[in-house]
Amino acid sequence: MSLSNESSNTTPETGENSPTDAQAKASSSMQEFYQLSQELLSITLVITGIIFIFVWIFYSLNVALNYLIGACTGVVYLRMLGKDVEQLGGEKNQLSKTRFALFIGLIVIATQWDQLQVLPIFLGFLTYKATLIVYTIRAVLPPDLK
Repeated sequence: MSLSNESSNTTPETGENSPTDAQAKASSSMQEFYQLSQELLSITLVITGIIFIFVWIFYSLNVALNYLIGACTGVVYLRMLGKDVEQLGGEKNQLSKTRFALFIGLIVIATQWDQLQVLPIFLGFLTYKATLIVYTIRAVLPPDLK
């Protein structure tokens, strides 16, 4: 263990973190964010596939396809939310509300088009919420139970 200034993360003049240390932490944080984003997307796609198959088996292909439309819209919504969060702090100070237009547009189209059913589309859209519940439960469990 060395006591030299080279191994320290603080500058000798101010005692604060050096710019390279702050950049490394920011890079590490963004890497964690990208990993979390990919994990949430993967979990959402797996849950969507499983639910799609069960809906197809227990109801019909038409209802399952309506669910899939909603679930795909939910995935797009989740990606848009991820992009908003990624830009937060740098260029933007708050989240955009334009992604809600995606959901509203989907529901309006579902109510106007006779072949679409609102309930399976709405429940499909909410699949990304199930992903968040799964991720939260996994994060809360002690490491030995994972």
